[in-house]
Amino acid sequence: MEDLLNLPFFTDDQRSFARELDVNARQHKWPDPEQDDAAALKSALRTLGKSGALRHAVTEPWSMRANVLAREVLAYHSGIADLAWAMQALGGVPLLIAGSEAQKQHVLAKALAGEYCLGFAITEPDAGSDLSRLALRARKAGGEYFITGEKHLVSNVGVADYFVLFARTSDDRRGVSAFLLSTDLPGLSFELQRPLSPHPLGRIIFDKVKLPAEALIGKEGDGMGIALGTLGRMRTTVAAAANGFARRALDEALRHAMGREMFGKTLAEQPIAQGILAEMQARLDASRLLTYRAAYEFDSPSTGSGQAATRIPMQAGIAKWQSTENAQWIIDKALQLGGGLASLHGSIFERLYREIRPLRIYEGASEVQQLVISAEMLKKAGKSND
Repeated sequence: MEDLLNLPFFTDDQRSFARELDVNARQHKWPDPEQDDAAALKSALRTLGKSGALRHAVTEPWSMRANVLAREVLAYHSGIADLAWAMQALGGVPLLIAGSEAQKQHVLAKALAGEYCLGFAITEPDAGSDLSRLALRARKAGGEYFITGEKHLVSNVGVADYFVLFARTSDDRRGVSAFLLSTDLPGLSFELQRPLSPHPLGRIIFDKVKLPAEALIGKEGDGMGIALGTLGRMRTTVAAAANGFARRALDEALRHAMGREMFGKTLAEQPIAQGILAEMQARLDASRLLTYRAAYEFDSPSTGSGQAATRIPMQAGIAKWQSTENAQWIIDKALQLGGGLASLHGSIFERLYREIRPLRIYEGASEVQQLVISAEMLKKAGKSND
């Protein structure tokens, strides 16, 4: 990744972090989630915790650029390592944004060490990208909240020690609150769902689960802002993970093409393959540059304000949309160049093909990103016409 790492998007410390993480990830034998996804996730999390790398995921100051570099590197080497990082950040960032000191002290120190596994419980059967449709209700009685209902498509089900849970506390469209949910509470049960790429995923079922008042993160009604603030940070890192998967696919395709002989030449010497490889490289470079731009703009002081940006919807949307779509194309072409053996279960191309597909959907599908981008464009155009 050295080609673009040396561009002035990054500090020397961030470059050193990426290089060190890459060396360690390359040398480490990451567990195979096909055998036991829960054990693989826990193992990857412990490895990241022992290395100290998770400080960038769950402590302040939180750097988008560091998280982007981490996810690109980890996705290149191991999908389960990338997931471990992503979910730790998704569960930790809401506490950084609005958590009490007691919540932070109780959870984040052990999350940093990889001893606590975190999760982010927001999706429901009738509520995905449209957060205003969240229906799970937290009913307050005295100083406690009572919850009955379910979440689904929740990563780290059966593994997480704590979830950041989003539930409705009023009928107002934005009447959503965030809670720190311990997974050992009475009335909680879990059902596994089987995703396309192997990792712990499932339903959380609430049967009169009682949460103490101190489980509330921030204030009642703050949940929508906490969710959007967290997803606003993490969306650009999804682009980075896609770039990591795509970069691995391109490297593997190039290696295969240079060694595969056909019709008296190597595959790499065939003009049609050369054209495909060239477009793979161009799409990957474009995606990485868009992602690095978004991360840089998030971290850098906004013009005239002296403060880093809190939301970059257009830049993040463009990076997430283009990177995931380009990565899908790159990996599909890599599998095509790999031929029949590449399509067999267990090949690196087949694994990457399954890893990339959900990224075009979660944390805002490509079509949702297009709506976000166009809304920002129209807003900007309207201001310029005033």
